[in-house]
Amino acid sequence: MNVALWIVQGLLAALFVFSGGMKLVLPIEKMTDPVALPGLFLRFIGVCELLGGIGLILPSLLRIRPGLTPLAAAGLIVIMIGATGITLAYIGLEASADSPESLGKVGALSA
Repeated sequence: MNVALWIVQGLLAALFVFSGGMKLVLPIEKMTDPVALPGLFLRFIGVCELLGGIGLILPSLLRIRPGLTPLAAAGLIVIMIGATGITLAYIGLEASADSPESLGKVGALSA
């Protein structure tokens, strides 16, 4: 079970670090094309995703304050709840909100 938890945490961390990094690197115009959110808000979400992804791995890996790992997972769950709401609000019910929802569930499992 411990190995499976590390695998899930590693995959989630890689996904959120990549996603957060892309939100920090891409031009704001490219990010605001599909969804009309403020550019600074998207940068803030990128920083939160990047730090949350790092927080999923480093505290437990280094054995320094491993209690921060569930807090990082809980923060990422909040981000995924918001992503599901934005997907449903902007794109509508015909779009699939399953991706952010399922990532939130996996994040809850690792918390």
